[in-house]
Amino acid sequence: MINFHLLVPTIDDYQNNDRTLFSRSPTAFHLSGVIMVKTWFITGTSTGLGRLLTERLLARGDRVVATLRKQGALDSLLAQYADTLQVLTLDVTDAPAIQAAVAEAYARMGRIDVVVSNAAYGLFGAAEEVSDAQIERQIATNLVGSIQLIRACLPHLRAQGGGRIVQVSSEGGQIAYPNFSLYHATKWGIEGFVESVAQEVAPFGIDFLIIEPGPTATNFGAGLDHGAAMPAYQDTPSGEVRRAITSGAFVIKGDAAKTVDAIIVAADAQTVPLRLALGSTAYASISQALAERMRRLEAQKTVALSVDRAP
Repeated sequence: MINFHLLVPTIDDYQNNDRTLFSRSPTAFHLSGVIMVKTWFITGTSTGLGRLLTERLLARGDRVVATLRKQGALDSLLAQYADTLQVLTLDVTDAPAIQAAVAEAYARMGRIDVVVSNAAYGLFGAAEEVSDAQIERQIATNLVGSIQLIRACLPHLRAQGGGRIVQVSSEGGQIAYPNFSLYHATKWGIEGFVESVAQEVAPFGIDFLIIEPGPTATNFGAGLDHGAAMPAYQDTPSGEVRRAITSGAFVIKGDAAKTVDAIIVAADAQTVPLRLALGSTAYASISQALAERMRRLEAQKTVALSVDRAP
């Protein structure tokens, strides 16, 4: 049996060598010609992209700490990969529980090379159709939960000399559909948070990768939390989106397995872009949105410059 702890570089390894080793390749290690096993911490692993990512990484020999809200969802994987999979129960709306889970992961594994903030879901409905409780839960899960996970990991990543954080967002972090206003608020919010924090922690060898998939064939639609439909919105863009999703007319082009493979390739790379759009829908919609923003910004140039203070 392989002793995985012997294959994981310690803080001393980085202190005794050039500290830039980690920033050059935060997810792959080569000591004495041996390719090192990576250790991942992934939230939201019971289904969807999180589950597929966990399966792929375990199959190639990596170690995974997988978190989920309900016990039992990964029992089959745990039986198959007892030596390389650790499963923790975690509700990401519980900040102290996040701190405890991260500490437990480090206690069990020694180090974490890649953190994947994946736990999230969608709240569907026009802004006035969703309840206060639904809004609070959406923000607590998708936005605050991701923020608290990242904050909990940063001290550990700094202490070990660096690491990589993968934030699973959405094309919805760059564009907006009707009926997903609260979901978009969380995705735009977490992308802004990550873009700022990435600048703060880059000197410590910590980098970020924001994943922006388009509509992908997972269980995302089945897991939507629905607001109570109001007749007033029936003949509006909100009503049109509701009917498209209900009827199955909403086109989903993304392949979940290919998406996960692309995430792994990107996370393994020596350097990563801050954002990675995945899927033709995401690429087209984000491209169109950015081009339109630039067009409107250029039209405002004269007004923008006119409000500067006189030299």
